[in-house]
Amino acid sequence: MSPRQPFLHDLSMLLAAPMQAWSGQDGQIRAQGAQGMYVADTRVVGEAVLTVNGEEPEPLGSAGPVFDSVVRAVGGAYADPLLLLARRRTVGPSRVAEEISLRSDLPDEVTVSVGLRIGVDFSPMTAVKSGGPRVPLAPVRRDGRWVASSGAVTASFEAPGAVAMADDGGIAFRWDVTIPPRGRAQVGWSVDAVDGQSPVAAARGESAGGIADAVGTAGPKPLRVSARDPRLAALVAQAQQDLSGLRMSAVERPDDAFLAAGAPWFFTLFGRDSIIAARMMLPVDPGLAAGTLRTLAARQGVENHPETAEQPGKILHELRRGELVLPANSHNDGLRLPPVYYGTVDATPLWISLLHDAWKWGMPEEAVRGLLGNLEAALGWLRDWADADGDGFLEYLDTTGHGLANQGWKDSGDSIRWRDGSLARGPIALAEVQGYAYRAALDGAELLEAMGRPGADEWRSWAAVLSEKFRAAFWCRDGLGTYPAIALDADKRPVDGVASNMGHLLGTGILSEEEGAVVAARLMHPSLFSGFGIRTLDTGNAGYWPLRYHCGSVWTHDSAVILGGLAASGHTADAAQLAAGLLNAAEGFGYRLPELFSGRPADDGGPQPYPSSCRPQAWAAASAVPILLATLGLEPQGAGRLPVAAAVVPTPFGAFSVSGLWANGRQFKVDVDAEGNTAVSAAG
Repeated sequence: MSPRQPFLHDLSMLLAAPMQAWSGQDGQIRAQGAQGMYVADTRVVGEAVLTVNGEEPEPLGSAGPVFDSVVRAVGGAYADPLLLLARRRTVGPSRVAEEISLRSDLPDEVTVSVGLRIGVDFSPMTAVKSGGPRVPLAPVRRDGRWVASSGAVTASFEAPGAVAMADDGGIAFRWDVTIPPRGRAQVGWSVDAVDGQSPVAAARGESAGGIADAVGTAGPKPLRVSARDPRLAALVAQAQQDLSGLRMSAVERPDDAFLAAGAPWFFTLFGRDSIIAARMMLPVDPGLAAGTLRTLAARQGVENHPETAEQPGKILHELRRGELVLPANSHNDGLRLPPVYYGTVDATPLWISLLHDAWKWGMPEEAVRGLLGNLEAALGWLRDWADADGDGFLEYLDTTGHGLANQGWKDSGDSIRWRDGSLARGPIALAEVQGYAYRAALDGAELLEAMGRPGADEWRSWAAVLSEKFRAAFWCRDGLGTYPAIALDADKRPVDGVASNMGHLLGTGILSEEEGAVVAARLMHPSLFSGFGIRTLDTGNAGYWPLRYHCGSVWTHDSAVILGGLAASGHTADAAQLAAGLLNAAEGFGYRLPELFSGRPADDGGPQPYPSSCRPQAWAAASAVPILLATLGLEPQGAGRLPVAAAVVPTPFGAFSVSGLWANGRQFKVDVDAEGNTAVSAAG
């Protein structure tokens, strides 16, 4: 049987960047799939199986970091389970520790043998993702600990009080534990790991170098939601916990935090993902935008290198410690990417708009001025490099044969389809990228003008020309009416697949009011709106399948970006309906919205997982913010303000309030009454 990418949907996960731990729901880490403990892009523990008297405890359930089980290898004369085991796992930036507690209600003292088999496995993340063979490593005894190392990655293991025996594949720990009558006993172990060559590390502080610090606070206060319906509060709490675990910094810029794209596969800096997540988080943690902007600016392209797709002014796609190689059975067949890869057509315009929005939200002028050179270089890339054939549109084409064939957010090789399901041929000019570029040109013009730099009029004219070209080239028609094509193909034909991409045009300004209404209506049609979110591809496409990665599934962030655009363009009722659908989906996933899930309609059962979906994913977790703001009747990306909507659709949550939102360097409290009327007030 050929290797397969492992599924994730039924695993338990804990993380604190750059460490993460994945196990079964019983807490056991078995030598299979993606289970294991990782530092950055290397798995250091591939197995951690616990036994008592040679038998595995029988699971009762888990709650967060605690896995409860029953030990029936002891006290067999009693019908009731009288010996319980709790395995509490904690994850920090360089350590995973487990506290193993035994609690007895047996009338007599009992001695048990607690065994733990640790499989030391230094498999690279790419090998894990492709289902490749494991890389076992023999640990050695050093200074009272067991140490394994390969290259720059080192892991050291400690189990106080245990007898240990090592072999080529790991360590066997054993504790002989005496539990008093109706008493307790406890043992524990830990692994400390470091990757000395990883380009990313744990972020320093909560909002280092950000807007919150500039106004004299210690960092962002957590969002607090009070509502009769507990689901909003549960979603926001889970999102904040997940985002905290995804905070990273570049090794050379420890004070500039950004969000890693997602766990386990994308636990590093991604241009597009980190930018979109930071933009969603502006009303909650505006300092995150500043860190993301500076981190990406430090690696902005300066030369033309086709092999890495670097070009002057371009913002990178992803950053790794080494070459990324994916197998032939992946979504990108035979992909091979260099450690610093620039193959993205949208990160650069999105970077420009994030800088603009962060400035509007209160980023200090001095910090903005420090990035003006990067802004001008990014704008220059739009004009001088992004339009290779001079037709006025941004497009992409991989010329290496082993880079990303598609370089928008739908970056799998089969994502851009005609209505008959066939694949479009590149170069590809994506619809949403033209909207991003239009918005970026206007945002850049406003920044240049405000900072006394030349070029504002040029960029406004550039945007106007792009808008007219887009209107003339991208519109299609089918039985439901007109709509924007997903892209233009190599022959400049509009690719007529009906897809969620059109939703990203809302709020960019590239659409007229009438065109925006057409797009909003198409998005909310049952062929695209599943009841839980917007499908990536409509059900009428011959290539549609509800569990196809970019061709029928629902991506959380995609729907959240769309609901932000709906709200910004005045379609508040549609935004509220979409937000309610996402909240219903969140309930089905334990309030941790995944990267993507099935496009199966709501009337066909609950939301179905996409089994290899990352979770947490930065832009999926950050989507809690636009969902929350839509339920409040607020515009998710109101430039630096929290405007009260003129007419608010009554929410299903009754009266509720939210505190901890930021705008213009101040925190705000928002209250909604039972009729849906919204009031915004400054906090403190």
